[in-house]
This record gives sequence, C-alpha cells and structure tokens, in this order.
Amino acid sequence: MTETKKSNLTVVAGILLCLLIGAAMAIAGSDGGLIVGSIPLFALCAMVGFVLHWLVFVPSYFAQTEHYFDLTGALSFIGAILLANWSALATLGVSSLRANILSFMVLAWALRLGVFLFLRVKRSGEDRRFREIKTRFLRFLFTWTLGGLWVLLTAAAALAAITSGRHIPMGLGAYIGGALWLAGFLFESIADRQKSAFTAKHENKDRFIDTGLWAISRHPNYFGEICLWLGVAIVAAPALQGWQILTLISPLFVIFLLCRVSGIPLLEARAQERWGEDPDYQRYVKTTPVLIPGIRTPRLSAD
Repeated sequence: MTETKKSNLTVVAGILLCLLIGAAMAIAGSDGGLIVGSIPLFALCAMVGFVLHWLVFVPSYFAQTEHYFDLTGALSFIGAILLANWSALATLGVSSLRANILSFMVLAWALRLGVFLFLRVKRSGEDRRFREIKTRFLRFLFTWTLGGLWVLLTAAAALAAITSGRHIPMGLGAYIGGALWLAGFLFESIADRQKSAFTAKHENKDRFIDTGLWAISRHPNYFGEICLWLGVAIVAAPALQGWQILTLISPLFVIFLLCRVSGIPLLEARAQERWGEDPDYQRYVKTTPVLIPGIRTPRLSAD
C-alpha cells in the first residue's frame, strides 16, 4: 500500500471517528431532553455544526480558501443555539431564565469572535494553518468535519441545559458562573483588541506584544476563553440530568484544545522559532506566565 493511500485511509478514519464521537455526544445530550417530532432536540442541534461546515466546505475547496472557516464556526454556534432556544420555547410554551442566559452567553461570544476572526483573516490574506491542508480534498474535509465536532463539544453543556426542559431556579452557582463568563469575555475581548491595535502599527512589525494584558499572560485571550466556557458549564450544570452530565466535558475540551493541541503549543513553537534568539523575548518568556496571570505553568510550553 502506498503512503498516499495510507494517509487517505487515516484521514477517512479520522472523519469517521469525529462522527462517532458526535453521535455519542448527541445520544448523551438527548437523555431526558425535549423531543421535536420523533427526534431529540439536542440531536437536531448537534447536526447543525456538521451540516453547515460541510455545506461551506464545498465552495471553499473549489475556491481554495479558508477565509470562511471561522465564520462558519460562529454561524454554527448561533444556528444551534437559536434552534435549541426557539424549539424549546415552541415545545414548552415558556422559556426559562437559565436558557435565555445561556443563549445570550454563547451568542455574544460567537458574534464577537466570529466577526473578529473573519476580519483578521481577511486583513492577513490567509490562515497559515490551512496553507497545505486546503490543497488536499480529504484532509480539508476532515478539518471542516472537525470544525463541526468542535462546535458540538464546545456548546454541548449549554445546548443540553437549554433542551432539557427542566426549569431549575437560578441559584448562587449560576450567578458565580455568569460572573466568570463575563470576566472571561471581557478578558478575551480586550486582549484581542490590544493585539490587533499593536500589530496594526507599522513600527511593531516583526515584534512580539508584551503590553496590556499580554504583560501578565502570554496568551490572555485563551485564558479568557477558558474562563467563559467554565462559566457557561457552571450555569448549565443544575439543569442537566442522566447522561446529559457528560456534556460538562465542554470546558475540559476547550482547555485540552487550547493547552495541548492547536492553541498554546502551536503558537509557542512559532514564537520560539521567530524570536527565540531575541534576549527581550527570552526575558518575556521567563517572567510572564504562559496562561494564568500570576501562575507559572511550564508544562504548557518549553519555558
């Protein structure tokens, strides 16, 4: 068997694994939840991310562009949350405060980040992660399928709580979760804005940012991202029942993705390659936590 065939089989296996994980999460998240027609509402919402990513994949492959990948992700979150909220309202005749708060949390995050990432890739002209991937049909398809799974696993706790149909009064934990979400949302938004303003200045070309929130964390936007999804899970948790508890994997998945897969390790390696010999950067790495302000976490990078 040629290397190309082996590679293609590996990618196909990866796509099937994504679908298998998605199906398992759809079953767990549907346990005890609302039914629309004969289909669990959670399962319908779980399909949104996959379907939208596959639909946009087709023209994106032929146009050889990744410009709409992040935007598709944002629209998938928005579509899934709106479907969950409106269908729950139509089924029950009333919408719970918890469901509305969770919907607002996810929608606000998706709108802000989706627009931000779309404009960023338009300004830069490309997302370097896709430079080679987009030329290979199966690998590009796998990436878009993975995008659908990312939407499902990230939003699972919120979707399960909204579609559970349980009206549990808001307690202290919900307010703590809401405060954590707000802090994370602001932290991520401010960090993104600060970096955009920094890179927009010509004199900062080929320089690394070490000001603002970036002076207390090398990845403050990721710290904010993790905090806000932890907040969503805390708000969602009381409304979950049975196998729906497994949807609390959402914030753990975000942490794993950012800290071990495509977030910090990739950016740290790229920064080390670019500025590794710069004494100022070496000093920055030694004095600035990689993620959590005030806490050194050397295992996340090669400090």
